[in-house]
Amino acid sequence: MKVISYNLRKHRAATELTALVNRHAADVLCLQECDTTDMPASIGELRLAEATSRNRLGLAVYYRENTFHLLEVRSMALKKSMHDRVLKPAEERMLGVRLHDIDENRELIVGSFHAAPLTALNSLRRHQIRTALTELQSLGDGLPVLMVGDYNYPVFKENLGQKVREHGYELNLSDMRTYTRYRFFRGHYDFATSVGLTIEKVRTLPQGRSDHLPILVTASMSARAKVRAA
Repeated sequence: MKVISYNLRKHRAATELTALVNRHAADVLCLQECDTTDMPASIGELRLAEATSRNRLGLAVYYRENTFHLLEVRSMALKKSMHDRVLKPAEERMLGVRLHDIDENRELIVGSFHAAPLTALNSLRRHQIRTALTELQSLGDGLPVLMVGDYNYPVFKENLGQKVREHGYELNLSDMRTYTRYRFFRGHYDFATSVGLTIEKVRTLPQGRSDHLPILVTASMSARAKVRAA
């Protein structure tokens, strides 16, 4: 399974999506900072599962319709930072979908996530990550979960990885940095968090019109997950 995650930087990179999906044969596309009033019903061979509705710049998830059946969708507002309370840039920061793999007869959960900006504390972002993962897991107890997106967590990533492992998940960074706009804030921002899946690789793709670089996650179901889902 190939999953692309991309922060579009206020929808500026939206025109790149069809070529991006086709070039990398993506099965799922998870977006952040997309204009949810201007998202097409399909991008390449991917169908829109859902886009958030309580803020114009939000989240969207697309899936390959001839590979998956869409079973359930859930969006969620997470604990707010002061930036969120004052400027209200994003109400819903997690969007999850439960999918049924048609050929393999198994289910999994994929989520698009956008953490609070750098003005917030890392502790608040960790709370958001933990809450989002718990909510995704509630879509299907014991199912594999993959949450990708903009974690806004450029420093102390080792501590974040340890906290995530304490909750039974694995945190994977891409092979190259994913944010380049500001000199002192360049680094890894876009991650993949998972359980019940083998993350084969996470690759940073070439930069387009966004200050974030898209990431391509290649994942497969673990043997244990296959037996449990069967």
